[in-house]
Amino acid sequence: MKAVAPGSDPRNVFASVPFMRLLGMQRAFSEGGRARLVLQERPELGNVIGAVHGGVVLTLLDVAMASAAVSQRDFTHTAVTLNLDTSFLEPGRGPLTADGEVLDHDEQLALCRATVTDAHGRLVARGLGSFRYLPLPSQNTTPGDAR
Repeated sequence: MKAVAPGSDPRNVFASVPFMRLLGMQRAFSEGGRARLVLQERPELGNVIGAVHGGVVLTLLDVAMASAAVSQRDFTHTAVTLNLDTSFLEPGRGPLTADGEVLDHDEQLALCRATVTDAHGRLVARGLGSFRYLPLPSQNTTPGDAR
């Protein structure tokens, strides 16, 4: 991952993450311990039943929770996943929306939950995860040092 440049706004780091760009994930908002991400369905993100692959849905949950966690700390830290419990409830088809929120946090950890819904409001998946806060990557960070 590209390090955050000195003086740049850490709120914009999401758009610079290559994996998020590859998936086409868009962040609608991330503030006050809540976040929303949107993903448009594309054939290359599909599985054998014609739905968005479960790994992509899991990533939506993970990133929505991590985005909520860093917004809780006003983007002064990054957050890495410690654990993630996921339930898949329906195939994800069409545009998908992930909503994440912080349930509890302290200086080191955040407990978050998230849901993914389809365009009709059907619940596709839900997750519960814990995240560790880490300092933002420095300009000298090499690829692979930070998520």
